[in-house]
Amino acid sequence: MTLVPNTAAIEASELKIILNEIKVGEKYWEKKNELLLLESMLKHIGSADSKLRDTLIYGTFCKLTLDKQLDQKLLIEMLDVCLSDTMLFKGIGEIETDTVFTRSFTTLLITLILYRNNEEDFLSSHTILVIKDKLIAYLNLENDLRGFVAGKGWAHSIAHVADAFDELVKNENITSDFYLEILHSLWDKVFVSEAFYIHDEDERLLVPILEMLNRGLDNDAIEDLLQHVHLKLEKQKSQIDEENYWILYANCKKFLKSFYLQADNHTNLASLQPSIKNTILSM
Repeated sequence: MTLVPNTAAIEASELKIILNEIKVGEKYWEKKNELLLLESMLKHIGSADSKLRDTLIYGTFCKLTLDKQLDQKLLIEMLDVCLSDTMLFKGIGEIETDTVFTRSFTTLLITLILYRNNEEDFLSSHTILVIKDKLIAYLNLENDLRGFVAGKGWAHSIAHVADAFDELVKNENITSDFYLEILHSLWDKVFVSEAFYIHDEDERLLVPILEMLNRGLDNDAIEDLLQHVHLKLEKQKSQIDEENYWILYANCKKFLKSFYLQADNHTNLASLQPSIKNTILSM
């Protein structure tokens, strides 16, 4: 049988009751209803109701995936749905609309599938490269940078996609040949002027970068980026208004400070600390 999201799916209010009953042990996950429940969870993955979206749908996906209750064929089908325009790219480019929740929590589901694959290796090398391209395209296009949204909970699009990249770069098909492409995409998302990163987005963006550095990304690639920080800021200063420039400046400086502290915890990155420090002091 094949997943067909949005067809005959359970309504949000009923799904919330069912998933909560499963969560507290009043009901069990039953194979006979599995496809309908999965289709319904995919349909409502971007609900503005944080309990349904985060606690129940994402929480259930976590348990099912990590406890290996979903077979590999189903995970592959779920991945295909996740990478579609109706999920990962739903409303892409919009700002301060609820579509961000669909995009952001889709990346978390992709992260779970990548985690399972890194344990079991059921995705083809071609599929892994498709995921890479889709995640990079998504990151480059995501404009809704909100972290916690009052009354609706976490959006956190940048932190969540950073988690997906962290699992992606752990895959053996993502060799060092692809590291620069991924690094530049992540690095560019530091230089944003539309919103302050106040919910540890800087630290989450660093996680896949540090993973690549520990897996063979040359420190020189970071040195090169650091040398261009000042020019990047100066260029933006002439193109945006003063308030947005200082948002950009703050995001960049916070990221570099976090990078400096993280480098202190990795002996192979000690040589980067002077350059990071000098970049911060020259800002």
